[in-house]
Amino acid sequence: MSKPELIVSTSPHIRRPEDISQVMGDVLFALMPATAVGALIFGSSAFWVILTCLVTSVFSEAIIQKLMKRKITVLDGSALVTGLLLALNLPSGIPLWMAAVGAGIAIGLGKQIYGGLGHNPFNPALLARVVLLISWPAQMTRWPAPLTWGIDATTAATPLGVLKDEGFHRAIGYYYEILAFPDKADLYWGLFIGDVGGCIGETSALALLVGGIYLLWKGRISWPIPVTYLLTVFILTTIFWFKNPSEFADPLFHILSGGLMIGAFFMATDMVTSPITPRGKIIFGIGCGILTVIIRLFGGYPEGVSFSILLMNGTTFLIDRWKFTHPKKFGGR
Repeated sequence: MSKPELIVSTSPHIRRPEDISQVMGDVLFALMPATAVGALIFGSSAFWVILTCLVTSVFSEAIIQKLMKRKITVLDGSALVTGLLLALNLPSGIPLWMAAVGAGIAIGLGKQIYGGLGHNPFNPALLARVVLLISWPAQMTRWPAPLTWGIDATTAATPLGVLKDEGFHRAIGYYYEILAFPDKADLYWGLFIGDVGGCIGETSALALLVGGIYLLWKGRISWPIPVTYLLTVFILTTIFWFKNPSEFADPLFHILSGGLMIGAFFMATDMVTSPITPRGKIIFGIGCGILTVIIRLFGGYPEGVSFSILLMNGTTFLIDRWKFTHPKKFGGR
């Protein structure tokens, strides 16, 4: 019999030569600037937290897959990405056993329990971070002072923490007193390059922007989620700032502070837990932005990025099924 000329198969019909390990390699490479800045600012303690999360994630995945008689896939790099993202969302002074517990939770409860990579409904690193935050709030909100400050202080407040507790003017004044910034522009430059307290990988907006642009250039992420996420936060915080500038921070302060940059470029864009259509991604980004602002301004926590992304992860399947988000069929009206 002659070979058939037409082969009908299920989607995807367009294939690319890249495999999972190449995608994860690009993500790891994009995270290197933020990792390097975090290690530079917080010193050896940050290095040990990062190493603990990486090693525990890889071993946890291998052990769980072995016990469940699944193919061991630690060489694809996904466990390394999960471990590094978790580490960059932790304080550098966290006990190493807690970092290991978080990495085990990320792999076990955030990923493998659903069937492994591609099946998890929630971002594993953020799920683990929230579990740690709820379980050990004191340790998860103790922020070591950056080594670059050159002061005899073991801990330091984060910009969003001071903002939540004492208002915008006090948040500005805190860094004037600690770092003797001569004006507001210098303070925002410190926020931009990462010379503030916070999680290991969230302090430097510049390093995260460099990594995010690299992922956009490589086509590993698309623009709708990060752009709509950041734009929504900018617009909403501008409205509240105009309403009461003494209580609410200006939009630039919100954009440069906390985990917004790492969330917008590296967490919300997770291809497994975010919508697949352009309209769906825009809706997802807007939802993340709205929830982040609500939690930051009116919630009990100073930061809302982790909670907002996880909440929107839970709506991804609904967004993907909503007909409004579906692209027009080829040849259809």
